[in-house]
Amino acid sequence: MIEEVPAALAGERLDRAVALIAGISRSAATQVLAREGVSVDGVRVTAGTRRLRVGERVAIDVDVLPQSEPPAPDPSVEFDVVFADDSLIVVDKPAGLVVHPAPGSPEGTLVNGLLSRYPELVEVHGNALRPGIVHRLDAGSSGLLVVARTTDAADSLGAQFRDHSAGRTYRTVVWGHPSAAQALIDAPIGADPGDPLRRAVTSPGKAARTRYEVLERFVEPDLAGLRCTLETGRTHQIRVHLAAVGHPLVGDQVYGAGRPLLGLTRPFLHAVELALRHPTTGERVTWTSALAPDLVAFREGLTPLDVIP
Repeated sequence: MIEEVPAALAGERLDRAVALIAGISRSAATQVLAREGVSVDGVRVTAGTRRLRVGERVAIDVDVLPQSEPPAPDPSVEFDVVFADDSLIVVDKPAGLVVHPAPGSPEGTLVNGLLSRYPELVEVHGNALRPGIVHRLDAGSSGLLVVARTTDAADSLGAQFRDHSAGRTYRTVVWGHPSAAQALIDAPIGADPGDPLRRAVTSPGKAARTRYEVLERFVEPDLAGLRCTLETGRTHQIRVHLAAVGHPLVGDQVYGAGRPLLGLTRPFLHAVELALRHPTTGERVTWTSALAPDLVAFREGLTPLDVIP
């Protein structure tokens, strides 16, 4: 994994930055450094005290990262399975469910629930904390997510998400009425210079492209229903891009610029369609998901202005 040092981490110790980037403890980061698993701008570095500068590229060898025990199966985790065969599982993830264990969410995740139903996932090669996970949804988002059931499927699906041939479509409701009925937001996304836990449109960031189409408009307050299609898959991409053009998602407490939540407890964001090439048959397959009940109820309480043809 490679990360470019944002302004927020300028002057930070390398061992702490490695811990933040890799999601591991400070002591584990020290071990990775000692095993020559970290380089800065192509040069191997073992000293955790080394201070970082803006724009430097920190590369971490994932093969040197400490291997964790797989998460414990948890049959109490609730989620719907839309489709499953010998190669993959398509899940309709409910809002509030974290996809995989991470600092602050060590258990009760989708992965814990998947392992209770599909214990063979533990054999899928990759990160032990994320068996079968090839892409993610934010904890507050709902909708479709595909899980690889074999290592070969993980390789195939992972490649499709990397080359952006996998199609992902979302529905959302945003503040304001966009001036264009449809548009492409092409703006790089990286760590927020003022807060490394947030993302922002920033020139040192990675390329990011989001297409949106206005489906409907509402009044009192002025809101718009959009269909968004990802051409890339950056963290918080839709939320960051729409906030950057002045139309943050309703219910987004992180990127909503202090706007009222209007009764929502999470961002209005649902993955309604997932399309990809089946890793075994090669056939292009598509799955769809209806809006989550809380989002349906919210939308039905709005006052429509018009529907865009």
